[in-house]
Amino acid sequence: MHPPITYLFVPGNRPERFDKAFATDAGTIILDLEDAVAPTDKSAARDAIATWVGQHATLAERIAVRINDTQSVWFSDDLAMIREAGIRWVMLPKSEWPEQIDRVRSTAPGAEVLALVETARGIHNVDQIATSDGVARLAFGTLDYAVDLDLSGDEAGLAYASSRIAIAARCAELPSPVAGVTPSVTDEARVLADFAFARTFGFGAKMCIHPKQVAWIHAAARPSAEEQDWAHRVLAAAEAADGAVQLDGKMIDRPVMLKARAILARSRAGDPH
Repeated sequence: MHPPITYLFVPGNRPERFDKAFATDAGTIILDLEDAVAPTDKSAARDAIATWVGQHATLAERIAVRINDTQSVWFSDDLAMIREAGIRWVMLPKSEWPEQIDRVRSTAPGAEVLALVETARGIHNVDQIATSDGVARLAFGTLDYAVDLDLSGDEAGLAYASSRIAIAARCAELPSPVAGVTPSVTDEARVLADFAFARTFGFGAKMCIHPKQVAWIHAAARPSAEEQDWAHRVLAAAEAADGAVQLDGKMIDRPVMLKARAILARSRAGDPH
């Protein structure tokens, strides 16, 4: 199976929105216990998530929960709920040290961690985080990272961290990382521009905060008809050739064929639900 392209957040204290979120084509729904939930609502949100998850076992592979970070007073209770509810996918915010991943896994041994890297320390240690047992994918919390470093707002400030995350994911043989949210909820051009920027570094998925964003990202992630046609022609020429391969007057070598295969793989990927 292809890894998800879209991760749609839903506040954990809004269970009336859960069904609507799962009716979208988002690959994974992130039931959020962190930023979207006020301190006074954390306990109720945990209960709402546990109850809903228990009633929707068939959706288990599409369910992830973003817990509160390891330094918070809610971390232990969040993990206890994860373990008792049997939730597999856990997004860990403020991932900065491998030991944090170990804490999640020691309490919820079956959990697979989506490590949300969103601080300077997290970027500094991203190679160790990526290779930690239990890490299934890396995600970049661009908004918190910008605050941590007091960035100006120019996207160029995200370039170094984006490269580090993508390279760490590749070296650890993880799926391509997940790009951060775009706060301009219904600004399609801004959402697509943010995803295009992330794609230049090798990111293959994006966190979404509105159902509309899901369809936009799926369309943007899909190779164009022209790209797919080129890929088919490259592989057909390679299969038919005896010796050196050319197409449209250009040599086709191994990197070109790998690119063609990657394009066709992306054309088959998606989050069809």
